[in-house]
Amino acid sequence: MSLEINQLVGGYGQIPVLHELSFAVKDGQVVGLIGLNGAGKSTTIKHVIGLLRPQSGTIKINGKTLAENEDAYRSAIAYVPETPVLYPDLTLREHLELSIMAYGLDSDDAWQRLTPMLKKFRLDNKLDWFPDNFSKGMQQKVMIASAFMTDASLYIIDEPFTGLDPVAVHDLLALVAAKKAAGASVLMSTHVLANAQTNADSFVLLGDGRLRANGTLDELRDQMQMPDASLDDIYMAMTKEA
Repeated sequence: MSLEINQLVGGYGQIPVLHELSFAVKDGQVVGLIGLNGAGKSTTIKHVIGLLRPQSGTIKINGKTLAENEDAYRSAIAYVPETPVLYPDLTLREHLELSIMAYGLDSDDAWQRLTPMLKKFRLDNKLDWFPDNFSKGMQQKVMIASAFMTDASLYIIDEPFTGLDPVAVHDLLALVAAKKAAGASVLMSTHVLANAQTNADSFVLLGDGRLRANGTLDELRDQMQMPDASLDDIYMAMTKEA
C-alpha cells in the first residue's frame, strides 16, 4: 500500500484543521480528494508531502513515516502543485535538469521519458525559454512533465486541470492512467467532478477537516442512500447536509 493516513490530526500551529483523518491510497489506484474550499484538502496534501507535521496520528508511504526514513519518503513522492513553482532565472531545460538531479535520475533515461511528453504538451521547442514568462496552462505543463518523468510510487496532483486546455487535460489523464497501469498510486484533489468520476477508482470526501465519506462511487451511493447519484449529486447532498 503506497499511502496510509491513520487518525491524522494536524493544521497550522496548535490549531487543528484535520480531525482524526484516516484513508489509504493503494498501489495502482487513483483516489479523488473532494471537498469545498476550506474542507482540508490542501492541508492534507501539505501534511503528506511533509510541509506540515502531524499533531498526532501517522502518515506512511510504502510503510515508512517521514521521521523514519526522510530520503525514502520524499523520493517516493512526485507532486504537481495547484500553483506552479518556477524560478525566474532558469530556462525550461534547466528546470527539468534540476528535477532530474533532485530525484537522482539517469539523465538519458529521464530525457527519453521527457521528449514525448514535451512534444505532446507542445513544449519541445521551448527548452531554452523561461517558463516564468509562460501562460498559467504552460507553466502547469512544466510541473506535470517534471513530476511524471519520475518513477515515484505516489503522485499527488492538486487541482491539476486549472488553466489546462481540453487537449492538455486529455493528455494529463492519459499520463495518470499510464502511471496507474504501472502500479503507482495517485491522489488527485480536484473540483472538476466529472473528470474525477470518470478517472478515479475511489473518493475521499472531506468536510470541515473530517472524513465525510470514503469509497468507490457505488459505496458512496450506498453511504448516502442515493442509488443512482453521480459524484456531483453526492457532493451537493453532502454540502447541503453540512
